[in-house]
Amino acid sequence: MGKILTEEQVKHYHEFGYCSPVDVLSETEAANVRQHLEEAERKYPEALNPTHRNNAHLAFCFLDEIAHHEIILNAVEDLIGPDILLYGSVLFIKEAWSPGFVSWHQDATYMGLVPHDFVTPWLALTPSNAESGCMKVIPGSHSGGILRHQDTFGEDNILTRGQQIPDVDEDQAVNIELRPGQMSLHHAQVIHGSMPNPSDRRRIGVALQAYMPPHVRQTIGENYALIVRGQDTHGDAIPLRRPTQDMDPDAVQQRGKVNNNWSNILYRDAAEVRSY
Repeated sequence: MGKILTEEQVKHYHEFGYCSPVDVLSETEAANVRQHLEEAERKYPEALNPTHRNNAHLAFCFLDEIAHHEIILNAVEDLIGPDILLYGSVLFIKEAWSPGFVSWHQDATYMGLVPHDFVTPWLALTPSNAESGCMKVIPGSHSGGILRHQDTFGEDNILTRGQQIPDVDEDQAVNIELRPGQMSLHHAQVIHGSMPNPSDRRRIGVALQAYMPPHVRQTIGENYALIVRGQDTHGDAIPLRRPTQDMDPDAVQQRGKVNNNWSNILYRDAAEVRSY
């Protein structure tokens, strides 16, 4: 029995590449986080616009608190052990009636992190269901290694390169439906994606992408990471600082440095570079 996950949940994660749902926040708590986020969007529109939603936890205290939430870290510890480093985060926001989608892909493809022993919690701040374009996974697909991806740079594709795996059997897909305050956890190699949001409300999620044990190393760029639990037993990471207040200059500078490093990694050898 783990700290949060049951033996069955841990087994499901290792066998199928994902685990869901896991309760983290009450719906009231999730609504409060959403309120903080939307206030920050109004106050700092340039810092949280659709092309600038990576690593906001480095500049906003309420997102830093999510990154250090005890339930999230306990669940992650159940999967990867007590020494935990956070590589980064992404705000996945689909506006109402949005055509934006996420094509079938595997997270580990362009991240430069090896081995692929890292896990991504996806925390819902609003209902995430079939109606609003929830995440879908192909169970068990994490066991087949990294598949060939095609870069499409599709206009409505939320991914950096619009990368997609061709010929995915969508009949195998499972919807990951979450209420506000619940999270899913998925493996770095599991095939997943999501459809557009045709509903009349925003779909908001925080992807903590990803928590990794210290033996995971960066092979392309700088290995920036936030030590969130335990210690960096390998000493390979360049440690990041937690923000002391929203958008303090040092935090903004640090986030910019990390995002620039991300861009260089994710777009290496790409035919074009987009603004996110």
